[in-house]
Parts: sequence; C-alpha cells; structure tokens
Amino acid sequence: MKGTIVALLALIVLLGGLYTWVNTGGEEVPIPKNQRLEFPIPSNSKSAIKLEFPAAKYPETAQHIKEALAAGIPNVCTIDRGGVFKNREISLETVPVKKGYKRGQWPLATCAESKVGADVSYISPKDDEGANSWIDQHLEDYSDGTRVEIIVK
Repeated sequence: MKGTIVALLALIVLLGGLYTWVNTGGEEVPIPKNQRLEFPIPSNSKSAIKLEFPAAKYPETAQHIKEALAAGIPNVCTIDRGGVFKNREISLETVPVKKGYKRGQWPLATCAESKVGADVSYISPKDDEGANSWIDQHLEDYSDGTRVEIIVK
C-alpha cells in the first residue's frame, strides 16, 4: 500500500513537471544555424529581380535577414512554391516550437534554397506573418524558377 502511494505521488510530480514544461514552451534549445544539405536548385534565369524589403515595417524579420546574410546565407533565392511544405519541413525539423513565437526562416520556405540550409530565428507572430504576406504579395506575379534578390531597406 505504501509503495503504491509513493508510486502515485511520483507519477503526479512527473505529470506536473511535464505539464509545466509543455506550457512554458519547453526547454531552451539553441537553434542550429546554416545546416547545408545537397539538393538541386531549379532556376529559369541567371539574373534576379530585385525586391526591396521594408525594414521599418517588419524590423524583427529584417534583422533576421541581415544576420543570416552576415552568416553567409545568400540574399538571392529561387521561387519554389511547389516545394514550400517540404522546404519548411526540412528547414524547421531540428528547431523546436517556442510558445509565443514563430520560427522565421531565411531563405523563406517559398525559396528552393531553404532546403539546402536555412537560418532560423524566433520572431513575433505579427512581424513574421506580416513580412511573409508582404513578400508573397510582391512575388505573386512571378513564376517558380524566378530568382529574387532581397534587399533590406
């Protein structure tokens, strides 16, 4: 009887700890940077269109892009809408979800290059979703394979 009570108390303590861990976003895990995998990048052009990204409107995303560029990730990406879900899965598979944040990636999942090594950063949902929407809106007239140079202004 005493052993059963001790086991029950231990189970309650473990479940309480698990509940707290899950509801606080889990353990802090460093975000892996610049993982490089080998995949072919489809492209229908050697030149790239230029897109000026508004840093003042989306400051967290702009800062993340600048940091990724400083780490050696290129600012030119190739549109690959057909691969967006697979690209996102590859880029984010080793980056844990953090409560209250989005996992912003550069290059974006819309870019073929994101599957060969994306830089991931925790960004507020408002900034991340707004920035992604802004970029998607500005690229909607371009087909897959189009190369885009992102310039942070």
